[in-house]
Amino acid sequence: MNLVSVRLITDDVDRLVDFYERITGVDADRPTPDFAELRTPHGTLAIGSTRAVGLFGAGSARPADNRTAIIEFLVDDIDAVFAALDDATEIVGSPRTMPWGKRSALVRDPDGTLVNLFTPVTPPAIAKFAGVPR
Repeated sequence: MNLVSVRLITDDVDRLVDFYERITGVDADRPTPDFAELRTPHGTLAIGSTRAVGLFGAGSARPADNRTAIIEFLVDDIDAVFAALDDATEIVGSPRTMPWGKRSALVRDPDGTLVNLFTPVTPPAIAKFAGVPR
């Protein structure tokens, strides 16, 4: 088994795609107005419209209703990435070094999902992410 993607459901695909393109620097593939994918070397963040939810099962997902997941992006320099965030980005936590060796900053996407931007900073964390493209 291989985790291929995480999909967020939203009422405003354009707004969410714009946010993730800005914080990741990755251009989204937009095969339809109701769906987009931001592909990274190790996984894909998919963004789907509420209009498409019925294809999976009516009422099976609700936009802006997540308070359990954190989407994480490995970045080269969290302090530089954090400094470059614009005023429209909701900051939850400024960069700080966590006990497990990641220097992390938390932000919220426009629908309220937590996003962790991090850089490994301790030798074990650096070793764990060695060779992982950023």
